[in-house]
Amino acid sequence: MIDKIADSVAEALSGVQDGATVLIGGFGTSGNPTELIDGLIAQGARELTVVNNNAGNGETGLAALLKAGRVRKIICSFPRQVDSWVFDELYRGGRIELELVPQGNLAERMRAAGAGIGAFFCPTAYGTSLAEGKETREINGRHYVLEYPIHGDVALIKAERGDRWGNLTYRMSARNFGPVMAMAARFTVASVHEIVALGQLDPEAVVTPGIYVNKVVRIERVATRAGGFRNAA
Repeated sequence: MIDKIADSVAEALSGVQDGATVLIGGFGTSGNPTELIDGLIAQGARELTVVNNNAGNGETGLAALLKAGRVRKIICSFPRQVDSWVFDELYRGGRIELELVPQGNLAERMRAAGAGIGAFFCPTAYGTSLAEGKETREINGRHYVLEYPIHGDVALIKAERGDRWGNLTYRMSARNFGPVMAMAARFTVASVHEIVALGQLDPEAVVTPGIYVNKVVRIERVATRAGGFRNAA
């Protein structure tokens, strides 16, 4: 019987190795799998390469992972925001490596990994410093840059609902990079707020099929001061 439900975050992340490339979902704080990141900090893996849209906010989530000194390199599109002081301090001190990737390229490089595409030509970044050292080609009068897939050893993503086969649905903007990261990684862990029985998820609504997911962990919603709950988005 296929059952991908993990009893705890620690169980789901027990196999993460030092030096792993970890794809972490989220667009800023939307869809950020904070509990899984906290679990990764507790798990202890080091010398990680992290792929994310940003480089952490404040001192929680991804920023906490950076502050713990577990990340050797970050691949992202927006490394600096008003509250990215953890990354700023590490980068200025030469303690973390940065690979800057335009946002569309970031998504497509991961999608290419999941689709088995060896490389692709893209016009974005042609003629800029981001294209230095890369192969370029003129196709039908337009200039392109050769880009390679981003493969992950592990993906940590946040979904809304899941079943024991690993099928996932998302809540609005919390979806962001989750689907392509699940495709691009060898091992995907998803946190969900609700685990449902097989057949309860409409097949037409399933965004990430269970074939791309290895472990599912249920996470409680966080109560707000107003007495409500903070959702994934």
